[in-house]
Amino acid sequence: MNHSSVRSTLALLWFLGLGFAIAVPGFAQSKPNPTVADIALLQGDNRLQTLIEGAKKEGELDIYLPHGFIVAATEAFTKKYGIKVKIWRSSSENILQRIISEARGGRFDVDIVENIGLALEALHRENLLQQVRSPYFGDLMPQAILPHREWVGIMFELFIQGYNTAKINKEDLPKTYQDLLDPKWKGQLGIEEGDHVWFAHVLQELGQEKGIKLFKDIVATNGVSVRKGHSVLGQMTASGEVPLAVAQYSWVVDQLKQKGAPIERFYISQPSAEFSGIGMLKRAPHPHAAVLFYDFMLTDGQEILSKQHAIAASNKLNVAQKQVPMKFMDPSVSLDNNAKWVQTFNEVFKKGGR
Repeated sequence: MNHSSVRSTLALLWFLGLGFAIAVPGFAQSKPNPTVADIALLQGDNRLQTLIEGAKKEGELDIYLPHGFIVAATEAFTKKYGIKVKIWRSSSENILQRIISEARGGRFDVDIVENIGLALEALHRENLLQQVRSPYFGDLMPQAILPHREWVGIMFELFIQGYNTAKINKEDLPKTYQDLLDPKWKGQLGIEEGDHVWFAHVLQELGQEKGIKLFKDIVATNGVSVRKGHSVLGQMTASGEVPLAVAQYSWVVDQLKQKGAPIERFYISQPSAEFSGIGMLKRAPHPHAAVLFYDFMLTDGQEILSKQHAIAASNKLNVAQKQVPMKFMDPSVSLDNNAKWVQTFNEVFKKGGR
């Protein structure tokens, strides 16, 4: 059977869910000029050695990322393998726009993208991501693995509420969103300006019309301070300027608390969770280094993320946090409804917020 037939058979078996049952040692390296797909789908006992040797020849890795968590992982990757990592860091939106713009212009400089699930799903639909067949998927939460396997969740944001323990007594915390109508919360509430996906899930829980009216009434009665950046909102909660964050990332609260700030998390309703992940580009200029880093983020990188209070996707880490009942956001649904959700959020919070 020639190589083309082998690849076709492997692709069919993998699509049918049977690809895990076979491996072809030395498959990709038997080709004198393996493609990006050949390297990404490589299996076999000598897979790691092939990736290391190829990555050392390539010499570097280019990655676009919005999260500071990943910087520590890139440094550890360089220390372990001697591969230089070039980073371009910006907002989730800017990264998405840049990759699409570069691809349409015939420019292919990036190997790996790390971003929120919604943005990665957009790149999947643009047909820019390459499926990677990593042997480490089995170590992850099942929700982290997308059916198309063109990106994988490496950590997730858990949306919780946060409060200043020096300003608010625990027994006085709101138990429902309706409790936020109490006049005692006037001038006390804050939210991040981009939390429209969180709000969409709250509206699913409360009912669309009822939920929108409730939060409009909360804004009209007590005001909600709308801030840019979860870290900024967290600092303002810790300082007492905005004593209660209606929605916040769990790691922001946990990091500040570890540093001694008077801040704590709590839950008004079932927390929602949103994956951030990594994807490999189909035209990655350094494919061996890209796959090697991809595997690194599913292994060593998981512990590095966890040490920074990120909730890693590994089944072996952050066990206590994963026992909190939560609802995972579907990145495909989030992408389809993004414009509508942004509009609703802005109408409720930005027109009446301060």
